[in-house]
Amino acid sequence: MTVTAWVAVAAFLAAYTLIATEKVHRVAAALGGAGIMLLIHATDAGAAFFDEASGIDWNVIFLLLGMMIIVGVLKQTGVFEFLAIWAAKRAKGRPFRLMALLIVITASASALLDNVTTVLLIAPVTFLVCERLSLSVAPFLIAEAMASNIGGAATLIGDPPNIIIASRAGLTFNDFLIHMAPLIIVLVAVFVGLCRWLFRKSFTYDPDLAAEIMSLNEREAIADRRLLWQSLAVLTLVMAAFVLHPVLHYEPSVVALLGAGALVAATKVTTEQAIREVEWPTLVFFAGLFVMVGALVETGVIRQISQAAAQATQGQLALTTMLLLWASTGLSAVIDNIPYVATMSPIVADLAQANDGAQVFWWALAIGADLGGNATAVGAAANVVILGIAARNGTPISFWQFTKYGIVVTFVTVALSTPYLWLRYLT
Repeated sequence: MTVTAWVAVAAFLAAYTLIATEKVHRVAAALGGAGIMLLIHATDAGAAFFDEASGIDWNVIFLLLGMMIIVGVLKQTGVFEFLAIWAAKRAKGRPFRLMALLIVITASASALLDNVTTVLLIAPVTFLVCERLSLSVAPFLIAEAMASNIGGAATLIGDPPNIIIASRAGLTFNDFLIHMAPLIIVLVAVFVGLCRWLFRKSFTYDPDLAAEIMSLNEREAIADRRLLWQSLAVLTLVMAAFVLHPVLHYEPSVVALLGAGALVAATKVTTEQAIREVEWPTLVFFAGLFVMVGALVETGVIRQISQAAAQATQGQLALTTMLLLWASTGLSAVIDNIPYVATMSPIVADLAQANDGAQVFWWALAIGADLGGNATAVGAAANVVILGIAARNGTPISFWQFTKYGIVVTFVTVALSTPYLWLRYLT
């Protein structure tokens, strides 16, 4: 590697260490790291701001912005209070039942939408219901972020890396349903059981608060029915456009911005009210992170790591599959899985072609990249969004508070995925 590449690696590791240890605010660490990458010419303005492979992923940024505006408007209708009371009543005030219900809802929604949109919608409900039942909200938010990453792996549109893989490999929406969805259903069930153990100290049942919840009428929580129906109509259209992406060919970011603009224009909500709920620090953090990772792409660091891993397998089908699965898991835990998958896809395409079109390589890449994002607080977009929302609401979740659970969940889910790949494709 060149001197610039080594300095870029050092700068990335330093910024990541600051984020992990929380010595400085994560936004400051990400922006500082991005600034150093530009200063040493590991990347430049053209690559950082305009290159699809190594620049800021504006689709992610504007998808987040659009959905945050929509959620901000929805929040004014009282619908989240309605959903919080409804969920608590269905769980009969039992904390673990409530978490299990929220996990299933989150995972299912993430498969149809995308994981970031899902956590933006479910987080406000979680805060309200935990407040009603006097529960610590952090375990519920962490579980939902992980459930969104697991559920999003089930479909082509559930997680951005899947879209990249589908495009490069020529895979369809139905291919993902057939090959990924069966595994994800099992993993969600296992994850629910795992949460019963991981967060066991958080499930304190208060019969008085539960009885109080059961006596509430959720319909009374709706504050503005007209705005609610307008918001739900726009949200339904946005969701439909997400699902119909293979047909309509509109990027999710474009759909989210159009929906946000239409909602603000067609209702009495002011611009100031609409953008009040936007998590600006989260958006800036993502921008800095994209620039840092993009610099590693530009200097060839990620490609060299990927090629070295590929060469180490010497063309052996089973060994290549397992190395792809676990290496993708490890790398996606510390860098954004979107540029990783974009960089790795050409290598996987060559490996697949050399092995008679072995499709198992693509599934190994998808599983490793999608599930590996659960390992750390910055491994997936949904995790970062959840941490931003938690901080904004006065209940910050630290890097290690998330990561100590994430490592366990990632190891268990990828370990279960290993025999799935082996038995289905390698025997």
